[in-house]
Order: sequence, then C-alpha cells, then structure tokens
Amino acid sequence: MNTINRREAIRRVSALLGGVAFAGGRGLLAAYETARLPADGAIGAFSVEHIAFLDEIAETILPATKTPGAKAAKTGAFMALMVTDCYSHAEQKTFHDGMRQVDAAARKATGVSFMEATPPQRSALLTTLDREQKSVMDAREAAHRVVVAGTQDTVKPPAHYFRMMKELALLGYFTSEVGCTQAMRYIESPGRFDPCIPYEPGAPAWAGHA
Repeated sequence: MNTINRREAIRRVSALLGGVAFAGGRGLLAAYETARLPADGAIGAFSVEHIAFLDEIAETILPATKTPGAKAAKTGAFMALMVTDCYSHAEQKTFHDGMRQVDAAARKATGVSFMEATPPQRSALLTTLDREQKSVMDAREAAHRVVVAGTQDTVKPPAHYFRMMKELALLGYFTSEVGCTQAMRYIESPGRFDPCIPYEPGAPAWAGHA
C-alpha cells in the first residue's frame, strides 16, 4: 500500500470537522506544509517525558482494541509538534498549564500521578474533564454570540485545555497511517466509484482519499 499523504488527510479531516474551529485555526494547516515529526526526542518546549504523557492521554481517548491505539500512531509527538508550530503563545501556555492540571486532578482523584493511574482511573478522569470543557466552551460560545450581537469587538480566550488535547488526539490519530488504514477502511485513489454499497452495522468508516 502506498504511503498516505498526511498533509492532504489533515486538510480533508479539518474541512469535514470545520478546520477554523480548531485551536490554531488555519495556522495549523499552514504550518503542516513544512512541519515534519522529528526522530524520537524533545519537540520545542515538550520533553520526551511530556510527549509520553500526551501519548497516554491520547491512548486513553483512543485505546487499542482490535486495531492499534493512539500511542501506536505516535499521536503524542503529533500533538506536541502542532502546539509548538501552530498555536499562539496564549494557547501554548494554556496547553502546558493544562498538562499540569491533568496530573494534579489525577493526584487529587486517585492519589497517584496520571502516568501511575490505571486505565480505568485515567478514563474516569478524562471523562470528567471532557464534561468540564464542554460546559466551559458552551458558556464561552454563548457569551461570545451575545457580544457579537451587540457589535462589540472582542478577542476569544484560548479554548479549554482539554478541548485542545482532545481535538489534537483525534486529528493526529485519524490522519495517521495507522488511523487511516487500520481504524478505518482505506483504498488508495484513484479507485472504482461505488455510489451505493450495502452497510453492515458496526463496520468502520471509510478514510478520505489522500
């Protein structure tokens, strides 16, 4: 199977999900034009330990089942690279502070660090954080609509740190070779056009052509 063009996959996934809604917006796509994941090692302000931490967060969101999980796709390194190259200084600070908050929340809830917590403990914690970010982001969006309706200029604050983490984990995994070829069904373009095919319940989605 030919190597997947991840840059084009990111474009397609972002278009599908509304790329400008992502933290980093269009800058995320522009930066990936030249960005390349380095060999194992630090990325910007992210140490090897930080990247391993992000791998475990992504793996909790997208664990290995019948297919490899986010860690197998090196999603932690992808997250670190995108934050380093694509996020504003304010967003980067929110993201880095958020990593510390995740660990602090884990210690408070379980008595151990996030890295020492069991998979069920990690899952419970991130589920709580996901509910928190949803509530925070919905409230911010509602407040922003009110301000815009009143024609007042305003600058949106950075997204909730866990919204950033979740977005990047999903984007990194489902545009990776592992995500496209094993978590989803992939056929290299050009291929046969089938306007209508039988659907089998539980079948994985098709990956966008790269």
